[in-house]
Amino acid sequence: MGRRVKIGIGLLVALLALLLLNALITSGETEGAAVTEPGGRILRLADGDLQVVEHGPRSGSPIVLIHCFTCAINWWDGMMPLLQRRHRVIAVDLLGHGGSEKPGSGYTPPHQAKLVAEALERLQVSHATVVGHSLGGSVSVALAEQDPELVERVAIVDMPPDNSYGGLGFIAGLAFQPVIGPALWRIKPDFSIRKGLAVAFAPGYDVPDAFVEDVKRMTYTSYDESPSGVDDYLGEEPLDRRMAAAGQPLMVLMGAEEQIVDDPQRALDQYKRAVPGAETHLIAGAGHSPNVERPALVAKLVDRFSAGG
Repeated sequence: MGRRVKIGIGLLVALLALLLLNALITSGETEGAAVTEPGGRILRLADGDLQVVEHGPRSGSPIVLIHCFTCAINWWDGMMPLLQRRHRVIAVDLLGHGGSEKPGSGYTPPHQAKLVAEALERLQVSHATVVGHSLGGSVSVALAEQDPELVERVAIVDMPPDNSYGGLGFIAGLAFQPVIGPALWRIKPDFSIRKGLAVAFAPGYDVPDAFVEDVKRMTYTSYDESPSGVDDYLGEEPLDRRMAAAGQPLMVLMGAEEQIVDDPQRALDQYKRAVPGAETHLIAGAGHSPNVERPALVAKLVDRFSAGG
């Protein structure tokens, strides 16, 4: 065996050892909670610490906002000033996101919902309209299932009812593969994060720098386990059936220019067939995140829905 071949094999072995070590370190990373939002505060709860932001009159009817995967409270910034005029608005950073704690586990929708329930009980919130965007939609449904006293109405924004609406492409899927995923996570540049986030909006939308920072605040464990937890939850029972069984009023919004969910109108139709009286809206000029892209319209729809209109 030649000297160059030996050197090459040695380099490959060393690289593999580094990749395995990085995977071990990255998968074991945890972080405590810290305030990242203006006006935010940390609630120390039995099952984890969450960052919350609260605006509006305490006497107002409560609206709870739960963000999407890789997102944070700031994805509601365009809506909160409009809703807080007459509502008590509470926005929550889910476990593993934003300023909330990032433990080594606990990223399924039922566990996230349990923690949100603890936060709402601490804040003495009940009979709320809960608005969930994408991942937050599945958490909102789990919350409605677990504690109907807390949830009076559910609004789902761009979360399909089951796993039949498309998935990640090959390149994006590499981020969730063993060894390779943690390595890509370690070296991810801002432009790559921005490109990945672009599919959460209509084509051509300018992704804010703050949203890039939201991704960078996550640990690899929270990034890796959150989507698989949702897939398992939807695989056990789709959201439309769960909401039909829960019995709370439902509104579903989908962006007409979706780049993540295949056939958003089909998703709306599925919800409407399964849930008696469900209100559905296809939002023109928006992709996967109409709460960011068309905040005034979405706030108006949520305000009207919360009043039962």
